[in-house]
Amino acid sequence: MGHVEGQSRYQATLFPEVLDEVVGRDDPVRVIDAFVDALDLAELGFSKVSAEEMGRPPYAPGDLLKLYIYGYLHRVRASRRLAAEACRNVQVMWLLNRLTPSFKTIADFRKDHAKGIVGVCRAFIRFCREQSLFGGELLAIDGTKIAAVASRKRVMTPKRIEKMNAAIDAKIADYLASMDEADRKEPRVAGAAADVAAAIAALEAQKERLRSQAQELAARGLKQLVVTEPEAKLMRTPHGHAVAYNAQTAVDAEHKLIAAFDLTNEGNDYRQLHPMAVQGKEAVGADEVAAVADTGYSNGEHGALCEQDGITAVVPRAATVNPRGKQYFSRDQFSYDPASDSWRCPAGETLSLYKTSHTQNKKEYTSRVCGSCPLKPQCTNTARRVIVRDFYEDTREAMHQRATADPIWMKHRRETAEHPFGTMKWLMAHPRFLLRGLKKAKIELALGVLCYNLKRVITILGVPALLEALQPSPA
Repeated sequence: MGHVEGQSRYQATLFPEVLDEVVGRDDPVRVIDAFVDALDLAELGFSKVSAEEMGRPPYAPGDLLKLYIYGYLHRVRASRRLAAEACRNVQVMWLLNRLTPSFKTIADFRKDHAKGIVGVCRAFIRFCREQSLFGGELLAIDGTKIAAVASRKRVMTPKRIEKMNAAIDAKIADYLASMDEADRKEPRVAGAAADVAAAIAALEAQKERLRSQAQELAARGLKQLVVTEPEAKLMRTPHGHAVAYNAQTAVDAEHKLIAAFDLTNEGNDYRQLHPMAVQGKEAVGADEVAAVADTGYSNGEHGALCEQDGITAVVPRAATVNPRGKQYFSRDQFSYDPASDSWRCPAGETLSLYKTSHTQNKKEYTSRVCGSCPLKPQCTNTARRVIVRDFYEDTREAMHQRATADPIWMKHRRETAEHPFGTMKWLMAHPRFLLRGLKKAKIELALGVLCYNLKRVITILGVPALLEALQPSPA
């Protein structure tokens, strides 16, 4: 008995007689084809939907869109790799009718159709709503940091600029000192002097670039600037600081489908609760909805805005600690009296309102007796203890009470909001954007969200039922 043997590679065959025979009837690639064919690409903002009579014929935008959806669904994002797939992958041959666009054509399509590709993702979310796949009762909101193209080495801060300027000055001083030393010991060599002068000139040019960057930081009131990608920011991630963007999603709890998404360059989630909750509520088409999020979204003002828009926010606040040290009383040990708008401290004294900031939406309270208080060593190392209260503290506390009253809320949040990001990052293979800038990076996020939702709906409905749902309605 020998091994299982294949046919000779030199044997002439018909492969295949019909390309459609290679793609199974329940292959997800057929869903991609049907979905894109059902879209009104002109309305979504794609160019060249109708070919012009003169000039070289363009590729149909629908074909290039299908290629990108297939690629992101199968962890292939780079334009060169997508071009290679068109030449060797039988599924892609079927999907594109054997078209083989160049990598430049593929890359330009993605770059030039930011609005259209984001619109395609939102069109599939609308399709999910039409298929009654959203429960419309609970949204879980979460965010994650996704690395940008730019390196951390390209982040400039006032402190780093100062340090680099000092290093350049030291180098210039070393060059000048070495030239003086050479002059004392032997006659100057013309070639060596020219090299040193060129090096000093290059250092001076570098100082000038640093000076202009420092001026830009000051003029724009920025604390940091990523030179090669100004819209990206240095953010704290679970793996340390990285140049990144903050991806936001609102996930419907019924089938774990992403109902809304956005990309921001804000390093935290503090101002994302209301906009994401509103987007999610509109996407699922509910009159009222509950939105649950983690402590990073604990914002009383946003909670109040959510209430106005028919959204019940369920957000715990972080544990209250004294930033000056654990040896001092935390704010939880002070009690607030709304009737008198004052606080009672652990020593039984009253802290009265002494300052109101309407720009920062906060009030500050203190007492004149702090200096003689016997508990002062346990309270503060400053002249007086100051308690700060936000204008929307009551709303923030109400969100916290909802979250802590029943542990099921945070369980729902974890189960609903966290695994979509895990799947999306797995689909990205290496969780880093390939395109520079907030607008272009959002294209990649939209494709990731679309492919995640597509995988979920295929799992929920199955390919045959999904293909039937995507068929155009009879006129």
